[in-house]
Amino acid sequence: MAVNVARTIDGSGGPDHLLVQAGTGTGKSLGYLVPAVRHAVCEDERVIVSTATLALQRQIITRDLPLVAEAVADRLPRPPRIALLKGWHNYLCQHKIEGGYPADEPTLFDLPTGGERAGVAEHPAPGAASGAAALGEQVVRLREWAQETTTGDRDDLVPGVSDKAWRQVSVTALECLGAKCPLIDDCFPDQARTSAREADVVVTNHAMLGIAASGSPGVLPEHGVVVVDEAHELSDRVTAAATADLSVPIIEHAARLARRHGGVQTTDLDLATGAFGTVVASLPAERFPDGLPDDARSAVAAVRDAARTVLSALKPDTSGGPAAQPDTGMKMAQATMLQVFEIAERMAQDPTGHDVLWCSRAGEDGRWSGDGVSKLHAAPLAVAGLIRTHLLTERTGVFTSATLALGGTFDPVARSLGLDDDGATWTGVDVGSPFDYPQQGILYIAKHLPQPGREAATDGQLDEIADLITAAGGRTLGLFSSRRAALAVAEAMRERLDVPVLCQGEDQLPTLVKEFAADPATCLFGTLSLWQGVDVPGPSCQLVLIDRIPFPRPDDPVKSARARAVEAAGGNGFMQVSANHAALLLAQGAGRLIRSTADRGVVAVLDPRLATARYGSYLTRSMPDFWTTTDRRVVLSALERLSALG
Repeated sequence: MAVNVARTIDGSGGPDHLLVQAGTGTGKSLGYLVPAVRHAVCEDERVIVSTATLALQRQIITRDLPLVAEAVADRLPRPPRIALLKGWHNYLCQHKIEGGYPADEPTLFDLPTGGERAGVAEHPAPGAASGAAALGEQVVRLREWAQETTTGDRDDLVPGVSDKAWRQVSVTALECLGAKCPLIDDCFPDQARTSAREADVVVTNHAMLGIAASGSPGVLPEHGVVVVDEAHELSDRVTAAATADLSVPIIEHAARLARRHGGVQTTDLDLATGAFGTVVASLPAERFPDGLPDDARSAVAAVRDAARTVLSALKPDTSGGPAAQPDTGMKMAQATMLQVFEIAERMAQDPTGHDVLWCSRAGEDGRWSGDGVSKLHAAPLAVAGLIRTHLLTERTGVFTSATLALGGTFDPVARSLGLDDDGATWTGVDVGSPFDYPQQGILYIAKHLPQPGREAATDGQLDEIADLITAAGGRTLGLFSSRRAALAVAEAMRERLDVPVLCQGEDQLPTLVKEFAADPATCLFGTLSLWQGVDVPGPSCQLVLIDRIPFPRPDDPVKSARARAVEAAGGNGFMQVSANHAALLLAQGAGRLIRSTADRGVVAVLDPRLATARYGSYLTRSMPDFWTTTDRRVVLSALERLSALG
């Protein structure tokens, strides 16, 4: 791997871009960091390294990069300069801590939208703290921490705080006063960006790449090479960063800030907001393949025009000259209103085919039903062009993950990253795995079960799950297609079995995973967050249950629009979108089983289509090369033997 990466980034006869599939335990971070560090220092060309998760980001910064720097020190003319870069909202704002910004309104709609929201790393709110008193306690602790921290990085605060508390001490990039801030010399995000501009290797996250891919200039320092670890997630992160929402509460929040801090009238915007709310509430919760309906487009256009007028009224007062004290409240009002204007303008445009537009209402299990807030959404139909244009033009890309070859080929991932359209060359390399999958694991397909339907779980599935868990003596990670299914099966197993059953949502995920790993008799059930990133080697995880093939929901607006676009171009929308989506998740989910050379176990898929459907072989080729069977007696016996061994 290291040789291939070196040839690619040095341009010494290698391809312009490289895809590397490297399984768990191969040491892939060292495989790309050694040539990346050498190239950055010796060629004086900055390298960006991006990860999808905080865990890998910490590992690279605190363990892998220091190890590499020490190991290659005698081969370099000088020590490498390393920097960590995150989204603006991940850092304390000293000016806000000192009272330079007006207090935020404690509403559910203060979260940044679009790219800035995507730039915030994953932070579940602590379950023990709730209410105004708890919020106050957290803010007090943040203020005390502000006197101690040297980075202002939220991830350095342990234990963490809720998102609502963090918003009291941070600002978005649009709200920041920049060079006009009286505390610019103490600004944590500015210091992080200065360090990044001076570094040889900058470690960041996919959310930042998503913001850059959306066309935001200056998000990343100049660089010639980008290394993307956990690259299978990049397309989804770019999509998330480029997705925008518009609702009545979002517009009303912007109007309140304009009135309170800008002293401007928002009568026209208030009227437009009321009309918008009436129209959106009457819209079906569905995708609009031909653009917004006429009445909705007119309502959004009215919001856009009124927001433009308010923005003009919010222009800064320069009568005091450039040295005048900046008005932080005005800055917040301008930033929030600008977001509303840009989103409304994007949605009100005549259909161009570049965006997927849909309406949603919050409901059970995230589905589009119920009496929740109505929202309009806009997401890019495709992100390959954004990645190609904004991330890879005149740069070298190295993409690596344990799951890049879907159905035995790198073509689907290369296509999603735009590598097949830029005229450049790319190659895919599978460096293998240290694990002997056919000897260490069994893939069991429950071919005798009926095909899954709309119900959370069938009686046959519940019987099968109970028998498998009993044979395994607990030790089960259950990966489900929906929260409803995970809860239903967890409740049923608690009634049937005498083993502890944990379910996602009952506590913070790290806490649940820790409890699961500590007690081999325990089972842990959950949804998407458990399919990726859970690392529990040893006897606590000897059975991975997958309730059904994880195809995207038929009502997923972005996936369905992308499938239609593929079909319109003469391709197979199901295979290129739905099957690839399922293949990636199956590969990730099955990868939770074998995490060390000593691990043994079973991946049980309770969906007979994996064995009977024409696309089944494509999906299984994407999974680790386990020994495969449909014989439940063989599997139950194997689990009983493993359980007896402890």
